[in-house]
Formats: sequence, structure tokens, C-alpha cells
Amino acid sequence: MNQRDWLAEARASHEAETDPAKKRVKAAMLAGALFNRATDIFRKLVELQADGVEIRSDDALMRECGQCLLSAMELGRFVLHRSGDEGIDELWGEPFRAFSIPVEDFYESRYIKIGQSLRDIDKIAETMIACFAQIPMFEGIEGPIREFATAAKQKTETLRTDPDIFDVWAQLVTAGERLANFTPKAPLKTAEKRTERPLHSVSDGLQLLRSGRDLVFYITRARTPMPKSTREHIERCETYLATGRAPVMPVPLPA
Repeated sequence: MNQRDWLAEARASHEAETDPAKKRVKAAMLAGALFNRATDIFRKLVELQADGVEIRSDDALMRECGQCLLSAMELGRFVLHRSGDEGIDELWGEPFRAFSIPVEDFYESRYIKIGQSLRDIDKIAETMIACFAQIPMFEGIEGPIREFATAAKQKTETLRTDPDIFDVWAQLVTAGERLANFTPKAPLKTAEKRTERPLHSVSDGLQLLRSGRDLVFYITRARTPMPKSTREHIERCETYLATGRAPVMPVPLPA
């Protein structure tokens, strides 16, 4: 099935759906089909121009390509991040912005988002340190968290085409593995009772460390902040410190 037929099938399925939850998923699928159709048209236009065929801005194919991109951008809000926790219309919409705004404005917005990403990586790391540094069994966790955050910020500032990407990416992955594999000390139950601290769940704490690592990975790879996920992770850290239990994480669902 070619891209045009697939787009027609996706649109028909979306329009016929009445269940709200399924309609949201099909809207995300339609957005992907629209984007793929626009990409297919754009590729053909480039090939025609390479063969010496003049393509005017009011050409029917140009108009269809632009309409597909605009429609896909509008439906982008229905696309969820792979974590299932946050819509990524802003993340996923980045390719469309290159077509819809001046190049200078596009790069300016990218630099702003990269700066916001660096800020949020620091915010997540400092929150985790402030939380776990107060729990005796997680003594020594500050080093792995800071090492991972530093590697994540370096990756955020490094393009995939940069020759240093091999070392930068390897450093990030191994730092993430060290953080995820951190082994807590045995909890000092009597000491915690004497100081009236809550008895913290080891499994909840480790899950919170790993979910924080995953969130930083998501931000780093997209080079775009994820405010909802960041805010909720900070709240989970605060709840864990105060109560000894971390709130239940949402179950990831496909986009």
C-alpha cells in the first residue's frame, strides 16, 4: 500500500471511530500518516527539481505537501511520548516548524529549548540529590546522580553528526547504568525509628532513581523540556522523602 492509500485508510478509520480513547490513538496514527505523506511528496519534488523540472510555490503538489504538514501539526497533540506520560506535540512537532517559520526563528527556538532542557536536567538531579541524600541507605548516591546529569547535559549540547558523539553517548549510557545499578545499604530501622523518620521502601527508592534516569534520557534525546513529567517526578521524590513510599507510576501506553 502506498503512502496516499495508507493516508486515506488512516483518515477513514479516524473519522469512523466513536470511542474517545481509540479515537485519540487513531488521531496520532493519522498524524503519522500525514507526515509520511508530506515526506513522500517532498522527496519527489526534490527529485523532480534535480532533473531540471521547475516547481512553483503554487504547484498542486506543494500545496498538498503543506496541507499535510499543517494537518499533522494540528493532530500532533494526540501523540504521546513513549513513556505514556506526556503528550509530545511540541517535541514531535519540531520537524514541521522548520517548514512553517523562518530558519532564523526555528534555530532560535531550538537554542531556547536546549537551554530549558539543560535547566530541567539540573532541576531533576538536584531534586533527587536533595531527596536521597537524607536517607541513610542511599548514602553515596550524589556522585552517580551528578555524573549522569553532567553526561546528559554534554549529550544535549552535542549533535549526532559531531565526531565526539561516540564518546559522549558511551559516557551517558554507562553513567545511566551505574545510577540504575546503585546498591543501597541495609536500612537502619532502629535509627530511623529513633529519629522519627519514615521507613523508606528500598524498591520504591530504586524505582524512583530509575524513572528519574529515564526521564533525563527522554529530555536529552529530544533536546526539549518535558515540563509535566519533570513536575510529576519532583512531586514523587518529595512524597517519597516525606512518607517513605513513592506514588504509583503511570502504566506506559503506546502512542
